Amino acid sequence: MVQRIDVTAADGVRLAAWEFRDPPAGARQPAVLLLHGLMGRALHWAGTASWLGEHRRVVALDQRGHGQSEHPVTSGAGAPGGVRDLAGPTGFGEPPVPGAPVPSLGREAFVADAEAAVEQLGLGPVVLIGHSMGALTGWQLAARRPDLVRALVICDMRASALGEASQQEWEEWFRRWPLPFPTQDAARRWFGEDDPRVERPDPGRGAFFAEVMHQAPDGWRPLFSRRQMLTARETWVHDAHWEELAKVRCPTLVVRGLDGELGRAEAQEMVRVLPAGQYAEIPDAGHYVHYDRPAALRAVLEPFVDEVSDLAPR
Repeated sequence: MVQRIDVTAADGVRLAAWEFRDPPAGARQPAVLLLHGLMGRALHWAGTASWLGEHRRVVALDQRGHGQSEHPVTSGAGAPGGVRDLAGPTGFGEPPVPGAPVPSLGREAFVADAEAAVEQLGLGPVVLIGHSMGALTGWQLAARRPDLVRALVICDMRASALGEASQQEWEEWFRRWPLPFPTQDAARRWFGEDDPRVERPDPGRGAFFAEVMHQAPDGWRPLFSRRQMLTARETWVHDAHWEELAKVRCPTLVVRGLDGELGRAEAQEMVRVLPAGQYAEIPDAGHYVHYDRPAALRAVLEPFVDEVSDLAPR
């Protein structure tokens, strides 16, 4: 049974957390928190949560500006004028409450949201599994609040700075989206086959993006604001994150898809920098490894989670 649980961020943003099955009787410790990447949603983890939840409590979080969590009002700084989808279905565009904190899409806000979820839902110390941006949030939380994170999984996220050129490429890519899509399947086909960034058919990528589309009056549009995604991305692409990574003391598994965005040399250097790092590589998988090869991902995640569970206090 899918259950929504509300979490309130430090700045008042309403966050949606999800359990995709009832926690088992006598659930093993620690619990698991799943964090999606930029443009993702908690639903992307449903398959992983299903098998992880057989023996332990598992929660997936819609991060701010994503999924069914609130889309905070922001200034839109750093967003290109050509990206104009300024409204989403879950609260983006509502005027701020006078005297309330101004919501942010910065790194501190995303990390504080994960911290709030762990504390308000009584999950800690937790196994935190993050994909892409969610992985960065995970290791920043583990570095700052080691008492809350028992173990960490980093799925296909780089520690090196990506730079301004990367941000400009994303701006141009967003402008090329042929919105609205006439159907959800049309969105699936464009992201999986017709997008100029796709070198060969990629059904996992198509499925990933199809699930972040919703039916608007004029067709299918993303659940998120592209402008807000650029604003959120702006806060990390210019900086390297090696220093915070080196502060993560808990057992950490670095996972990369063979054809993903995280290269082998950088991934192995991340493992070397981590005091308790491990490495796993998923063949025939790209950046969206949990969609491309879910069984292969399970084969590397399950023994790691079981191992840290065996080490947890009873």
